[in-house]
Amino acid sequence: MDIANRRPVEWAHTTNIYEVNVRQYTAEGTFNAFAKDLPRLKDMGVHTLWFMPVTPIAQKNRKGLMGSPYACSDYTSVNPEFGTLSDFRNLVKHAQSMGFKVIIDWVANHTGWDHWWTEKHPEYYKKDPVTDTFKAASGMDDIIELDYSNPALRDAMIGAMQFWIRECNIDGFRCDLASWVPVDFWDEARPLVDAVKPMFWLGEFDEIQSPAYGKVFDASYAWKWMHETHHFYQEHKPFDSLYKLLKQYSEIGDSSMRAWFTSNHDENSWNGTEYEKYGNMAHALAVFSCTWNGVPLMYNGQEIPMLAKRLEFFEKDVIPWNGQFQLSDFYKTLYKLKAENPAMRGGDPAVQTHRVQTSNDTKAFAFLRKFGEREVLVVINFSYEAKLRFWVADDNVSGPFINVFTRESRDFTTDKSFSLEAWEYKVFEK
Repeated sequence: MDIANRRPVEWAHTTNIYEVNVRQYTAEGTFNAFAKDLPRLKDMGVHTLWFMPVTPIAQKNRKGLMGSPYACSDYTSVNPEFGTLSDFRNLVKHAQSMGFKVIIDWVANHTGWDHWWTEKHPEYYKKDPVTDTFKAASGMDDIIELDYSNPALRDAMIGAMQFWIRECNIDGFRCDLASWVPVDFWDEARPLVDAVKPMFWLGEFDEIQSPAYGKVFDASYAWKWMHETHHFYQEHKPFDSLYKLLKQYSEIGDSSMRAWFTSNHDENSWNGTEYEKYGNMAHALAVFSCTWNGVPLMYNGQEIPMLAKRLEFFEKDVIPWNGQFQLSDFYKTLYKLKAENPAMRGGDPAVQTHRVQTSNDTKAFAFLRKFGEREVLVVINFSYEAKLRFWVADDNVSGPFINVFTRESRDFTTDKSFSLEAWEYKVFEK
């Protein structure tokens, strides 16, 4: 495959991603226990399941009682905490039979200190010139960095990725710290891995800061957006301060997509829940994440929601499921729109996405997504102001629309005015 002409798998344009922390998902913390929730997630409209690392965890220099899933001891085995390789293979097969896609976390930059390569292939690792031993990753002393100047290491890593396709028929990879790995490795790896089966490639990097990686990956993290929205909310900034960044993302084009999110395993554990960071803006940001050009990503438990619950990273700490799933219908509505309306396709140059002018663009944000005759209009009060009154000042917005949440109809040819509470949102389908 020519990387310059690579195309994402077709389903990537309409998918959403649900991150699964197997350890914390159930009291059992196993693949088999998680599988019982597949019907609920299917009903909620989840399309792609992203499993945090399923590989065994290194014990040397382990963090906490259970260690980090990102400190791997063997790239081609399963963490016995979760079950067996057969259990995971069966879970993937069962999920795919229900219509899900399955991607796994791939940690290519580093391993744990007692990965079997450290004994059999110490030449795969970078060396610390001071200690004359393996080089610990920056700021993380439970992991050691791999040396991608070694062709044998590259071959071994590619072979390990191919293993999971051949053994379990997975559909893609979420590549941890992708920009910490030389981009030419991913250039080399992708065509060889995709030759086994075309994969969906999600990279943990921000394309504004690492544009070369966007030429390899189908989607990347909107890290800068996540941080700037936090500052925006906490510092009461005007929306145009955010829109400048959004235009930077848009200028990247449709050859790759951004993954939009309000939480993930790192953010939840270390920086707080979406409600701790974004307060009353959290739901408005979730609406944006599901409707702007790209792919929406959510962390398990956000549908409860977990208002102030930060899951432990190195210890057992089960998600406090309560059986109510208060936001399930909220996400179901948005995911259905994303999947079924072609105007919501991510990374498709045939879809136009543009800001709609309003009479108060410092606080209101409206945008229209359009594919032929199909249109979706999103209007959000991105401010603390209650009863924000404004109108749509754009002749491109006209005709009858349906509010996707209330199913109420509205003709924008004659009625373009709004009065929204602080952080309130409206989503309309033509």
